Amino acid sequence: MDSLVIDGGIPLNGEIRVSGAKNAALPILCAGILTAGSLQVRNVPHLRDVTTMLTLLTQMGMEVSLDEHLGVCLSAAALHNRVAPYELVKTMRASILVLGPLLARFGEARVSLPGGCAIGLRPVDQHIKGLEAMGATISIDSGYIHARAERLRGQHIVFDLVTVTGTENLMMAAALADGLTLLDNAAREPEVVDLAECLNAMGARITGQGTGSIRIEGVANLGGASHRVMPDRIETGTFLAAAAATGGEILLKDARVDLLEAVVDKLREAGAFIESGPDWIRLRAQGRPRSVNARTAPYPAFPTDMQAQFMALNSVALGTAVMTETVFENRFMHVQELIRLGAEIEVEGNTAIIRGAGGLSGATVMATDLRASAGLVIAGLVAAGTTVVDRVYHLDRGYECIEEKLSKLGARIRRQRN
Repeated sequence: MDSLVIDGGIPLNGEIRVSGAKNAALPILCAGILTAGSLQVRNVPHLRDVTTMLTLLTQMGMEVSLDEHLGVCLSAAALHNRVAPYELVKTMRASILVLGPLLARFGEARVSLPGGCAIGLRPVDQHIKGLEAMGATISIDSGYIHARAERLRGQHIVFDLVTVTGTENLMMAAALADGLTLLDNAAREPEVVDLAECLNAMGARITGQGTGSIRIEGVANLGGASHRVMPDRIETGTFLAAAAATGGEILLKDARVDLLEAVVDKLREAGAFIESGPDWIRLRAQGRPRSVNARTAPYPAFPTDMQAQFMALNSVALGTAVMTETVFENRFMHVQELIRLGAEIEVEGNTAIIRGAGGLSGATVMATDLRASAGLVIAGLVAAGTTVVDRVYHLDRGYECIEEKLSKLGARIRRQRN
């Protein structure tokens, strides 16, 4: 397994480009199942999860081609296999997003249950409940979801809890259903909005995206389209947090500040100076950061996917911070690794108390999930001496060429093949 070796203590300075959003690209690639036409998806990030999704779609019979700019052209005209096998689904939970499109267009789907997750339970019961309400017959056998429906019918569905992938799956299914579908208590994340905009470009009739109530008028079929994936707001936030923690100054291009206002507010509270335009963000740190409290919650509140990065920042900040995790029940696994670097953190249930240390010291640490990996990298950038972050295959699932981008900003970081 690869590791990242970081010689810390250097402020980040310079400019880099933000990649397309993984969490927007994955459902948009699945939307290609809904049409016999050609779907061209631009600004697709080069990530392990994207490769896994394209492998799954290709195995189903979708024609996939890449252009010289890493854009993807999809054609499901000859798609023949309605099965998403465990071998692929187990490596990426987003594979469940093929369920709604397969059922809506072909009337059947067989999709493996995603299984467990290191950061907590993420059940698919809301997906199943919604599709059953729309007329699907669903059974679970031998670890697979078997779904059938002659044609889905529009329905008023109220989610028991806010679920991003559940909202996306039912929104795609409803696009080809008979009649009107209303999704209440829907996820408001920008990635949901990006998917809706792609579907509308294909001929869907969706309104209300970005609010808690989404309205979908089903159509008989969808056509081809071209869509550019939105910038990755979590990658944006990660680099901003890294610059703030190291006391640097960076310019992020192809970035949108409106996608992460809660994160930007916390960075300003930490003492960073931030200015922005339509497609760029500049951050300048002003000395050692100040501690900031944060409580994770669904969008537009502070994202759970930025919790680990801010815990690393708070580990070297002035003062004491309280961070509360409300989204996932097991997302503090990076705490013990940060403590190995010298952080002073106490965990009480779903709350972590972080007392800013005068400095961190390099050590070997182990990544446990995608965002924990990013938090450990930030800590390594700040720490004196050398930090080795093991098991960075997690990082490769969500960050495109992270060591190359950090190197452009002056970091001393390299990948070590173990």
